[in-house]
Amino acid sequence: MSQKIITVNAGPRKGWNTDTLITEAARGAEDAGAAVEKFDLFRLEKYTGCISCFGCKKEINKGRCICRDGLTPVLDAIREADGLIIGSPNYLGEMTASFRAFYERLVFQNLTYNMEHPCCSARQIPVLLIMTSNAPDNMYQGLLRNYQQTLSRFVGPAEVFVSGDTLQLKDYSRTDWQWTMFDADAKYKRHETVFPQECKKIYEIGVSLFGKM
Repeated sequence: MSQKIITVNAGPRKGWNTDTLITEAARGAEDAGAAVEKFDLFRLEKYTGCISCFGCKKEINKGRCICRDGLTPVLDAIREADGLIIGSPNYLGEMTASFRAFYERLVFQNLTYNMEHPCCSARQIPVLLIMTSNAPDNMYQGLLRNYQQTLSRFVGPAEVFVSGDTLQLKDYSRTDWQWTMFDADAKYKRHETVFPQECKKIYEIGVSLFGKM
């Protein structure tokens, strides 16, 4: 029976940077023999972040968020999965609000507040966290380190991949935008030369991370 990998896209733009990198990582996992199920947070039914009901802290519900909404099928699928790929663009120095709501619900259900057993997850699964950003790659090391550490503790061993200085528009010359702070030629060049290399690398990570389970 093949391993089951879940992908979660926390970005709104189909076919752009975040979506492309998630797809390439998933393709690597599939080529390594895994089955992949994909979720797109911006296309789910309405959902919220953690509502602090503490239902997941009751013995009968340990490791299971009891809030029922559009995010429930995603959390249920991850609970039965063998690996997880998450991707989000960076908005204003953070992941998207959709990612944060998902992240709260994913992590908090496994947090016990018990010193001896702080995590009640039945098993650990490998996690690949992908972030894309218009800013340079090295601007958010602290942010990503925190996410990596928390995911590793409450979901499973996490790796982080960053694609910075990304292309945001197909045409930076449009007069109705007037985005004069960017070097459009440099953006196009990076997207044509560096981004394909990143796609190849994330594919290889998908193969190595989820093919050795």
